Amino acid sequence: MNQDAINVQAVVLRVVYADAERGFSVVRIETEDGEEHTCVGSLYGVQPGESLSLHGKWVDDARFGRQFRVESYRTVDPRTSVGIERYLGSGLVEGIGRGLAKRLVQHFGERTLDIIEKEPGRLREVPGIGTSRKGKIIAALEKQRVLRDVMVFLGSHGISSTFALRIFKLYGPNTITKVRAAPYRLALDVAGIGFRSADGIARSIGLELDAPERVEAGLLHALGEGVDAGHVYLPREKLIADAQTLLELPKEPIEAALPRLLLSGLVVLDSASKDEAIYLAALYRAETELADGLLQLATHQHKLPALAAFALAQLETSLGIELAENQREAVERAGQNSLFVLTGGPGTGKTTVIRGILHRLQKAKLQVELAAPTGRAARRLEEATGQPAKTLHRLLEFSPREGRFLVDESAPLAADVLIVDESSMIDVFLFAAVLRALRPSARLIIVGDADQLPSVGPGAVLSDLIRSGRVETVRLEHIFRQKAASLIVENAHAVRRGELPDLGSEGDKNRDFYFIHRESPEEVLSTLQTLLTERIPKAFGFDPQREVQVLTPMNRGPLGTANINREIQGWLNPNGQPVPGAPAPLRVGDKVMQIRNNYELEVSNGDIGRAVDVPPEGGLLVELDGRTVRYEKSDLDELALAYACSIHKSQGSEFPAIVLILHTQHFVMLRRNLVYTAITRGKRLVVVLGSPRALKLAVSNARIEARYTRLSERLRLALS
Repeated sequence: MNQDAINVQAVVLRVVYADAERGFSVVRIETEDGEEHTCVGSLYGVQPGESLSLHGKWVDDARFGRQFRVESYRTVDPRTSVGIERYLGSGLVEGIGRGLAKRLVQHFGERTLDIIEKEPGRLREVPGIGTSRKGKIIAALEKQRVLRDVMVFLGSHGISSTFALRIFKLYGPNTITKVRAAPYRLALDVAGIGFRSADGIARSIGLELDAPERVEAGLLHALGEGVDAGHVYLPREKLIADAQTLLELPKEPIEAALPRLLLSGLVVLDSASKDEAIYLAALYRAETELADGLLQLATHQHKLPALAAFALAQLETSLGIELAENQREAVERAGQNSLFVLTGGPGTGKTTVIRGILHRLQKAKLQVELAAPTGRAARRLEEATGQPAKTLHRLLEFSPREGRFLVDESAPLAADVLIVDESSMIDVFLFAAVLRALRPSARLIIVGDADQLPSVGPGAVLSDLIRSGRVETVRLEHIFRQKAASLIVENAHAVRRGELPDLGSEGDKNRDFYFIHRESPEEVLSTLQTLLTERIPKAFGFDPQREVQVLTPMNRGPLGTANINREIQGWLNPNGQPVPGAPAPLRVGDKVMQIRNNYELEVSNGDIGRAVDVPPEGGLLVELDGRTVRYEKSDLDELALAYACSIHKSQGSEFPAIVLILHTQHFVMLRRNLVYTAITRGKRLVVVLGSPRALKLAVSNARIEARYTRLSERLRLALS
């Protein structure tokens, strides 16, 4: 703690801002002297009316003035009649509203809380309280006391109030007992609680560094970190080395713990692999099921009759297109194979080929389903083909309640053919679910750009299929003339080949691709403001909120999504009405993004919309793709500002215009496929803003982080 830190007793008046992800809040408090102040820090979850004992210091912020910066806090029983009335009437204690709180305090004064706890029978002295209501009040206050004890216990071990609330909801009144008995269960049971948080608790309650449960938890965490990096498994030696670094232990206790984990069934050893692959059990099942499903498709040929020249001409006439030789080959081979991959970059005609394949399949009276991994990608596919398309989660009928897809081997899709677009985004888990949902006689056509970023989740399925050499594949490479006139398309392919794009000069006219050189983060942000508020709207007529998307490689730092979003919100929507109860600083009029799938609201991760109104009963109305979606207050943590998003988040989407921020601050993320993916998101305008050195570093860096996966090897061995 800082030497000048002090203790302050205060009551929470209102919550101004709360960030669930960081556990950071801004609240207004009233101190014991009756003065009102701003208080900032890790206070997420505190409610109006709560009495707090705050430890921290007073600071003078250049922008926001004098405020109390919290280092730690604990909730305490209010001491005064006014404080007790405010606490009881705040809604924290179920069954007590403002009116009853006032009557209780009028009757019992400063002894109200003691009376409820020690002499509950006296509650019936207050008019309107019968036996039933008395019981509810006592139970609610006891629950609040238990929660307070849990928050203090977990908070003392570095667990934020956000996660403390999640833990309490899962473990209930026995939270402290359960956490003390098995601290590492937290890392398995509670999303967002990692090994380090659980380890901090375990170490503070006296668990030894080489305790078996600690070593096993460390191995599981190391495997989990591998999954977060995109790996399906880790080689045995790498896993042990990673665990040594994490646990700060010699090799011996870690090697001794591995057999115990294998016996537990939580992990699987694939000894057929030359590097002794260690998998989390769920990933081993997913990869082997995926390989089995792909093999079944690859070995069951359901050929359509070959396309005669007149039939091909008829197809082209029906669709109003003229197929190039490579495209004709793709249409033909898609009809000759139950498993087929179509890949290619922008402007190479993938959509045209999909239309040709679809037309041919439907002429053969086959039932075809179209799908993509995201809502935006599905809508693009639908617009391009004129046929209905669904997200994979909707097609496979994911049930949040059951935590599984309802469409599977026991209730498969009725479709004869499934065409899946933007497949580079699909990880091992989702691809395995797709294969489980297909009938043995079905066909699967996989479409995607193998040069884009791989899936956020584990695996590199599209690349593995192509690399195996055992799956029928056509790569489209010819850029068609009408597309070649676009510098966006030309520059995307230049980057893919490792060449610097045609940058021109900042003052060039009649281009769709521009590079603006700015070095310092301050210059980048200043120029971005001018681009969004003046230059792009005036020169191109794009609405900066609805049609321009800012992309950046990282989430953190001055040029990360979090800071850029705050800046753009101030430029484009400075006076929007704040959204009460939103964990993020949302305002009416903001551009917002859904950050996880919500099947009840029928919105998908990555969907972008606009906050349009706060209804009288609370929550938020969001305009998404022509419909208005009502978000309850409890759903608001699923929304984030979307003026800027990461390049990974933009996958599967296209925007009329993009501004791509590239700077040497993004050094660790600068890769050729990252820039290629970003450029291909822009349809009519791409502006790259930042450092030429950052662009050169990215284009010259063709290194793709190798992902540990055996899918390609399994296919080669089985089909050789």
